[in-house]
Amino acid sequence: MKKITSEINTGSAAFRRREEEYRKLMEEYHTRLSGLIFPHAGDPHGNSTGIKKKTARERIDLLVDKNSPFLELSTFAAHDKYEGAFPYAGIVTGIGYIHGREAILVANESAIKGGTYVPETIRKHLRAQEIALRNHIPCVYLVDSGGIFLPEQAEVFADRDDFGRIFYNQARLSAIGIPQISVVLGCCTAGGAYVPAMSDETIIVRNQGTIFLGGPPLVKAATGEEVTAEELGGGEVHTFRSGVADHLAESEEHALQICRDIFETLSPAELQVMDIREPEDPAYPIEELYGILPLSPREVINTRDVIARLVDKSEFHEFKENYGPTLVTGFARIMGYPVGIIASNGILYSESSLKGTHFLELCNFRKLPVIFLQNISGFMVGKKYENMGIARDGAKLVHAVANASVPKFTVIIGGSYGAGNYAMAGRAYDPNLLFMYPGSRIAVMGGEQAANVLAVLKEDQMKRKGKKMTPEENEAIRQPILTRYEKESSAYFSSSRLWDDGIIDPVDTRKILALGLAASLNRKFDDPRAGIYRM
Repeated sequence: MKKITSEINTGSAAFRRREEEYRKLMEEYHTRLSGLIFPHAGDPHGNSTGIKKKTARERIDLLVDKNSPFLELSTFAAHDKYEGAFPYAGIVTGIGYIHGREAILVANESAIKGGTYVPETIRKHLRAQEIALRNHIPCVYLVDSGGIFLPEQAEVFADRDDFGRIFYNQARLSAIGIPQISVVLGCCTAGGAYVPAMSDETIIVRNQGTIFLGGPPLVKAATGEEVTAEELGGGEVHTFRSGVADHLAESEEHALQICRDIFETLSPAELQVMDIREPEDPAYPIEELYGILPLSPREVINTRDVIARLVDKSEFHEFKENYGPTLVTGFARIMGYPVGIIASNGILYSESSLKGTHFLELCNFRKLPVIFLQNISGFMVGKKYENMGIARDGAKLVHAVANASVPKFTVIIGGSYGAGNYAMAGRAYDPNLLFMYPGSRIAVMGGEQAANVLAVLKEDQMKRKGKKMTPEENEAIRQPILTRYEKESSAYFSSSRLWDDGIIDPVDTRKILALGLAASLNRKFDDPRAGIYRM
């Protein structure tokens, strides 16, 4: 396979300046991240003995295989909301390994508002279940939650994708045979009681875990009965009498070990067969990405320079290299896994759209996962291109992405704007995983473009009334839009709202994609399918 020859001069002053600027973005990223990954003091709230409980991440560390990778998802969820009261939305989710097998882990953080759920907590929990469903991998719930955060009840209870969807998903996961295990390490109240009740097997910690539809205060208010939490729904109640739980543990460590033991009894997955080889490093240091990645939404880079630092041995079998050059397509390996790559290399024209559609069809039939690298401003506009049918040709690419039968993984390495986001497997097109770099941007269009459009519309409106817009009026329209788009298009704004699965360090891209690719092999890929293409 041909090796990419990168033309980047890493010794140039220009490269060093770019690298320095991007490293400042990385400093901000690590500062923000360190403010979220913090060890809460054990919180005795919710158990009757005052036992100091472990944090969600400490529990995960005890559960997963030692020295194995854990891919945490959506760490920045809700980070700029609720006055900082719900860091990482009060729940830790991710993909880990238990006895060598991938599993989705969902762990409540009881030290954050008693492990209760705000809208972002629910979205994060549902996304974890969606990943389990997509990849046919077991799901483990480390439960320690007071249920819905009552002040937000109007935003989390009644809609389709609100709190009740968690249990709907559990039923769907069960129906297709995806194992679900609950470890009750604290409170399971009201609707939250259904998480362990709907799992295949449930473990509960003596004198610490509780499961009940209505807690002691509600019971007293409704019936006048006075009862302790342990008497109402403690470990002995549910393992000796009710049968709601299956295993009684003496400590958190014991409970997590029982969970690991259960994994040894699970049926093996029916894996998708692929030609996986030993990983080999790229020919170029991946750290050089800091001096290559775009720093401005307007900046177009040669995506081949990025690919050269992500794929094994920097080898890339490019497809249609000379046709539709604003889209780069080709075959490569990432950490030994064979993949197809579709990378933005400028604005999308009819030719690049048709090229991407053709390439996706090849990947579908060859059963190859597809990696999308987004730095896209959208499709070309104008009379010439509309007359040539760019709407039709762009629709072909959007159609092919929506119906791709193989796993899709998206990394937004720069800008992600307009319909270009859709054509390059944005969130609406169900990629298996979608990540952003700290310097990435996502919006319907760039701030400058949006400000100009709105200013032109206002100017035309004034002209029809016989008035002329002054420069000051023009600026008064543009500036608020620029300020708003600067904030709302940032990677942190996106990740806070779970428009992605997390912000990642570019140097971790290969490892993160490899973990996603490995998880995707736990189910057979669907046969190729497509609808009607307008010719």
